[in-house]
Amino acid sequence: MIRLANPSDLDAVAEIYEEILAAEDARPVSYTNWQRGKYPTRNTAEAALEAGTLWVGEEDGVVYGCVNLNGEQLPEYDAIPWSIPARPSEVGVIHTLVIRPSWSGKGKAREFVAFCEEELRRQGKKAVRLDTYEGNLPANTMYPRLGYRLAGATEFFFQGFIHEILNCYEKAL
Repeated sequence: MIRLANPSDLDAVAEIYEEILAAEDARPVSYTNWQRGKYPTRNTAEAALEAGTLWVGEEDGVVYGCVNLNGEQLPEYDAIPWSIPARPSEVGVIHTLVIRPSWSGKGKAREFVAFCEEELRRQGKKAVRLDTYEGNLPANTMYPRLGYRLAGATEFFFQGFIHEILNCYEKAL
């Protein structure tokens, strides 16, 4: 079940972030380019919770994933040649979609994306957009398979401390 997060979910969400960062440390290459203690952190989750945009996936009492689903388009999105005409208020954005590493390979990320699309349709949005690190092989493989179009890539100065190239995807709702 995917549902709005509540304060009691924050520990589990912070655990998921830490598990992903530990998995990144164990790989020879980073998929996320995230940095421990900088992004994502418990404060990242708390801000989304306070905004009412943090959603969690829970099964058998275990929070296995989360997403921040809102309309916030980073300034760098202005450099992307989006093809789906939509006013800013008509765009939903998927941020920090994560699945606990021990739950990977079970289709949970695809379930989250389908949920996000349905929730954004319910909100009256016309398009969904997202960005992901250019080296994120799993995400850069999954999104096109789910009907997302690579709209472009540009350098982001993410959170004010990470310079990186992010691929930007879009899909009509």
